[in-house]
Amino acid sequence: MIYVVEFPHQGNPRAWFAFDKEDLARKVHARHTGEKLIFGTATPRQLLAAAGHAPESAAARSEQAAFFTLGETHGWDTTLYRADYLLGDGVYDAEPFSEFEACVAAIAADLQLCRVYMSDDAATAALYGDPLYSPDEGFHAHMALREQLIAMEVIADDL
Repeated sequence: MIYVVEFPHQGNPRAWFAFDKEDLARKVHARHTGEKLIFGTATPRQLLAAAGHAPESAAARSEQAAFFTLGETHGWDTTLYRADYLLGDGVYDAEPFSEFEACVAAIAADLQLCRVYMSDDAATAALYGDPLYSPDEGFHAHMALREQLIAMEVIADDL
């Protein structure tokens, strides 16, 4: 189980869960339907082809200079990664990263703070050990994560 606690700039924290990384990705893609790309891969050759060009075409260099440069820099068949929330809008990079990392960046983009716990044990340890969830100063965060853990039957409702 994966637990996410979102701390907005204004308002109370909110917690939610995903069964696994794939479920988290589905939920993030469903929430972020704007123009930003959460995660994608393509080769420079594929990017040029989508724009109607091939590396050999005369107009490719002038009409699609950025894609042409990517091809010359990284190789035409090298997989490039794009995640607008992680790298910036429209930026491709040859350094691999996972869709999960891109999704976490998308979640955190408009928040003051975001915490992701990869297991029941990690979330429970945070609830009782991280000052961020202190029942006094972090009351709303504590209650949000606590309610998720109770709903998932990880901890008992002891109130």
